[in-house]
Amino acid sequence: MLNPSARGSAAHAFAAYRERPELVSADAGPVTAGPRARRGRVILRAAVPAALIAAAFGLALPRVASYRAVWASIDTMTWPYALLVGTAAAASMVTYWITIRAVLPWIGLRQAAAVSLGSNAVASTLPAGGAVAVGVSWAMLSSWGLSTADYVLYALVTGIWNVFTLTGLPFLAILVMATASRPDATMITGAAAGLALLAAMVGGLGLLLHSEASALRAGRVLQYVLAVAARLTRRAPPASAAGSLSGFRDRSGALLAARGWRITAATVASHLMLWLVLLACLRAVSLSQAQLPWQTSLAAFAFIRLLTAMPITPGGLGITELGLIGVLVGGAGHKVGAQVTAAVLIYRAVTYLPSIPLGALACLTWRYAPALISTSPRGLPRTAPPSAPNGIAGTPAYGWRPSTARTSHWSTRSSTTSGTPGNPVGRPLS
Repeated sequence: MLNPSARGSAAHAFAAYRERPELVSADAGPVTAGPRARRGRVILRAAVPAALIAAAFGLALPRVASYRAVWASIDTMTWPYALLVGTAAAASMVTYWITIRAVLPWIGLRQAAAVSLGSNAVASTLPAGGAVAVGVSWAMLSSWGLSTADYVLYALVTGIWNVFTLTGLPFLAILVMATASRPDATMITGAAAGLALLAAMVGGLGLLLHSEASALRAGRVLQYVLAVAARLTRRAPPASAAGSLSGFRDRSGALLAARGWRITAATVASHLMLWLVLLACLRAVSLSQAQLPWQTSLAAFAFIRLLTAMPITPGGLGITELGLIGVLVGGAGHKVGAQVTAAVLIYRAVTYLPSIPLGALACLTWRYAPALISTSPRGLPRTAPPSAPNGIAGTPAYGWRPSTARTSHWSTRSSTTSGTPGNPVGRPLS
């Protein structure tokens, strides 16, 4: 939140109430401690990632290989390999757009590209940019007609499926790596932990979706946890977390029944395509299969993706590079340290940097020239007509889209637990 201006006690009190409501009474005057504490937290959130990034690139990486040797390895890359790396990076970017469309089939590819690029640009440049990225994607999708409930469903489903892939990929990578070399104990332990976590999450989600009693129990537990958290933060607890969870159960069940396999395939493909970019970079700097097997690169990719799932720095900058280089050099030997470092830096350059200017361009286009992105000159309306599938004007049903768009409407499935209309399930209306 922006610091309150010095225009009067009312502005100070209102701003302080939004940040710390327990510190402001009805006749509160100017509050000075809040803004100072907020400035300190902002400085700390920016200083810690900056220090980590500087340490990674200024201190740690030169110990593996000098930047002169790294540049010499990059300079040996031929144009055909450069074209291969660029093509793989572009294809990897497009797979994220396809993942968005797997969940929201009514939006166009240009809209999915704008959402993906805009949110990634924010997440890759700002400290704790993930929260801001959520706001960017929500602003774009809501401007095209997506309701708040449907956005929450979209965010939760894509997030859960992403976590499933992150936790399951290390186990698959270990099995594949065993065909080329023997994984060390650390990798085996990490893969086992990831597999156990995946099994627990899949089991929990299965119970939530298929058992109303389990959903009610989970809702009560969630309500209790949120109430405790609200007391600790001195904020009002949410009104009905249990009801929200029950609604999510009904809506997500309808979505997954219709498009679950598409969402799964698109999510896995996006991760594997990103790994193929890394593999192309390794081969581009003349690291052969004998020097560094593709199985080892898959294992390194899977484990570092899992470890950096909650990035400390924007986009995992510095941490991801160090992790990949450490695992790959450990598997290939220190003699090829310069080549491995060069490959990782190329990989990060083509997957991290392009999204920043492209994301800024996408946000500017969405803001000032929306007709270039939307499926109609004026974009999708924010409210549904009276004939919308859920029958509630002003609240588009999941997957509903106006007749001006290119694809057909989606039908709905009635909910047997709540007695209210369910989500569209992705089948064309008859």
